[in-house]
Amino acid sequence: MGLLETIKDPHDLSRLSDAQMVSLAQEIRDFLIANVSQTGGHLGPNLGVVELTLAIHRVFDSPRDSIVFDTGHQSYVHKLVTGRQDFSTLRQTGGLSGYPDRGESEHDIVESSHASSSLSWADGISRARKLTGEGDRFVVAVVGDGALTGGMTWEAINNIAADKDRRVVIVVNDNGRSYAPTVGGVAEYLASLRPAIDHVRTRKSYEASMTWGKKRLQDGNAAGRFVYKSLHAAKTGMKDWWAPQGLFDDLGMKYLGPVDGHDEKAMEAALTAAKNYGGPVIVHAFTEKGRGYAPARADVNDQFHAVGVINPETGVSVEASGGKSWTSVFGEEITKIAEERDDIVAVTGAMLLPLGLAAFAKKFPDRVVDVGIAEQHALTMAAGMAFGGLHPVVAMYATFLNRGFDQLLMDVALHKAGVTIVLDRAGVTGPDGPSHHGMWDLAMLQIVPGLHLAAPRDEVRLREELREAVAIENAPSVVRYSKGKVGPEVVAIERMYDGVDVLARPSHHMPVEAGEPQTDVLIVSVGAMSEMCLDVAKRIGAQGITATVVDPRWVMPVPRSVVQLASQHRIVVVVEDGVRAGGVGSRIRQELRAAGIDTALNEVGLPVEFLSHGTRAEVMERVGLTAQRVAQDTVEQVLGTKVPFARPLPGHASPRTGQMPIL
Repeated sequence: MGLLETIKDPHDLSRLSDAQMVSLAQEIRDFLIANVSQTGGHLGPNLGVVELTLAIHRVFDSPRDSIVFDTGHQSYVHKLVTGRQDFSTLRQTGGLSGYPDRGESEHDIVESSHASSSLSWADGISRARKLTGEGDRFVVAVVGDGALTGGMTWEAINNIAADKDRRVVIVVNDNGRSYAPTVGGVAEYLASLRPAIDHVRTRKSYEASMTWGKKRLQDGNAAGRFVYKSLHAAKTGMKDWWAPQGLFDDLGMKYLGPVDGHDEKAMEAALTAAKNYGGPVIVHAFTEKGRGYAPARADVNDQFHAVGVINPETGVSVEASGGKSWTSVFGEEITKIAEERDDIVAVTGAMLLPLGLAAFAKKFPDRVVDVGIAEQHALTMAAGMAFGGLHPVVAMYATFLNRGFDQLLMDVALHKAGVTIVLDRAGVTGPDGPSHHGMWDLAMLQIVPGLHLAAPRDEVRLREELREAVAIENAPSVVRYSKGKVGPEVVAIERMYDGVDVLARPSHHMPVEAGEPQTDVLIVSVGAMSEMCLDVAKRIGAQGITATVVDPRWVMPVPRSVVQLASQHRIVVVVEDGVRAGGVGSRIRQELRAAGIDTALNEVGLPVEFLSHGTRAEVMERVGLTAQRVAQDTVEQVLGTKVPFARPLPGHASPRTGQMPIL
C-alpha cells in the first residue's frame, strides 16, 4: 500500500515524516498523470500545486479553517487528501466534479469556476467568523497570479487589508508566467535569509516595536523625523529589491515570500509564520505548471492546462480527431476579415489560445488585446475603441459574459457602439459543470435594446453571420456557437426575404402572405439545434403531422417572416439550448402577441437549474432536450392532450385542459 492510500483525512498528513512527505508528493503526481490521462481534466495546474496544497493542509485545520480555491480547477490534490481518491469517472456523470463541490465533501466551499472571486469569499467568511465569535478560525484563499488581473481581487484586498485582526491568509500561486524569478549568487544569499527575516517580521513584538519606534521618531524633533524617513526609505528599497511586495505593503497587507512552492518544508514554514501573525498575510509562492511531467513542461502553449484523454507516457492525445471545431472556424474567418479591414481588432480576457485567436495574434500582433481576467474592462474598452473608429471583436466563453453584462448594457448598447461579441462554448458544454455551461446568454441578452444576436447552425453560417455582425456599426452584435466539433452543413431549401432559412417544409405549402393555417407545426431551430429539429419533423411526420422547420439565423431582432409563418401554423415550437425562461421562445411569443397572432407556442429549452457535469448528450437527455421527447410532446399538443394546445382544425372545438379533443 502506498502512502496516498493511507490518507483518508487531512489530519493523516501530520504523522508523516519529511521524507514521507516527499514520497507522497511524488505518489500524487504519478496518480494524477495516470488517472487524468484516462478521463481528461486540468492536469498541468494540479501538478503545480502538490506541495503547496499539502503544506496548507499540514498547517491549517480543514474544515474548521476554510480553504477557498480561486477558479477551483487546481483542487484535485485537495480532493485526494480529503478522502476522494476514485478519479476513474472524474468530470463524468455520477463521478467527481473537476471543481470543488459541497455535495462531495465538507472541505469544499466555493463551487463556481469563475476566476478572481476567492478573495471576496475570504473577506466575507472572515467577517462572519469575527462577528459570530469565531475569529480564531482561519480563511485560506489560494489564488493564481493570473486571477490577480481581475478587478475583484483588488477590491477584496483593499477591504481585507483594512482590518488588521482578521485571520486571512492569501496564497498567491505564481506559476512563473507573471513574475520572472530573480537569479544570481546575491539573490540566492538573500533568499536564504528570507525565512529568518519573515519569522521576525511576523511576530507581534516586531510590529509593536516598529510602531513604537515610528511614533517616537515622528513625534520628535526635525532630526528624528529625518532619521525615520531615511530608515523607512532604506527598508522599503531593500524589501522591493528582494521581492515584488511594495504594492501589497502600500495596501497595508503583510507580505511573505517569494517561497519555492515545490519545497513543502519551506511552504510549511511560510504558512506557519503567516498563521502566527494572526492578521491578513499574503504568501507568495513560485510554482511550475505541469511540474514533474516532461510532456506538460514541453507544451509551450499552456503546460497541459486542460487535456483530453492522452497517452500518459507521451502526453499525445488518443482521442479521435477529424472535423473542424467551432473555435477554429471562428479563428480562421476573423483573421480573413482582418486582412480585408484594418479597423478590426480582437479583444480577449486571458483566453487567446482557447478562443482560436493565435493565428490572428501572429499576423496582427498590434491589433489584438488580451486584458487578462477582466471582462468588464474588455467591454467598456471596446466601446471606447468603437468611438475611436475601430470595430472591436470581443471573444469570450459564453458563461463569462455574465461578468460584463452591465458594461454591455450601459457602455456598449446605450451608446450604440459597433462592437461584436463572440460567445464560444454557448449552451451545454459538458464535463466542466454548472458554472461553465453557456446557457444564460440567450435569455440575458433579450433585454438589451438594439442588440443583434446570431446563432449559426454550421460552419458556413458561422462564417456568414460573423461577417454580417462586423458590418453592424450602430449597435452591439453577438455571435454565439457551441463547444466542440462543427456538425455537417445543414443546407436550406429556401432563404426568405429577411434572411430566415427554411430547412424543411411539407410538399404542399402556402406563401407567407396567405392567411389560414395549412401546416400543423412551425419548428424554429436556434443555432446548433437544427439537426435535432429536422429529426423532430421527421418523427412527427411519421404520425401524419406536417411541419415546417426554419432557422432564423438572427434571433434578435425577431425576423418578420417568423411572425408571419407562425400565423400559418397551428402551433409554434421553438427549440434552443439556453434557459427557456425569458429565452428566444419567450421573445417570439411576445412578438406574436404584439402582432395580434394567437398561435400557440411551446418554448423548448433548458430548465432554470444549475446543471451538473456530464457529456453534452447526457445532460441534454437528463433535461429532456432530445428529438424523441420533443416529438412526443409536439404530437400530444397537436392532438390536444397536452398544453399548449395547437389551434384546432376548422370545424373542431378548442380542447380544454383535461378534456380529450374530438378528432
